[in-house]
Amino acid sequence: MPKPAFSDDFGRLPNLGPKSQAMLIAAGIHTLADLHRLGSVAAYLQVKRQGGNASLNLLWALEGAISGLHWQEVAREHRTSLLLALEDAERRA
Repeated sequence: MPKPAFSDDFGRLPNLGPKSQAMLIAAGIHTLADLHRLGSVAAYLQVKRQGGNASLNLLWALEGAISGLHWQEVAREHRTSLLLALEDAERRA
């Protein structure tokens, strides 16, 4: 059975290259709607739970894909709030 691919809108998002896309697919995230529904923190944790070798750069990239910002801008401007949200989500899990 062929692996499901991203919808066209998702595959063209900035910040998400082929490796990131493959990790998202493996975690069951296939569309931009999936990513929006989960949010960047939950999507990142879902990738990590599926054994994805994801660094925090993926979290920045996911947030950038949702917000339309470059991942480096997210890392500079939103790092603290995302790390706090990640810590909270991990504590609740």
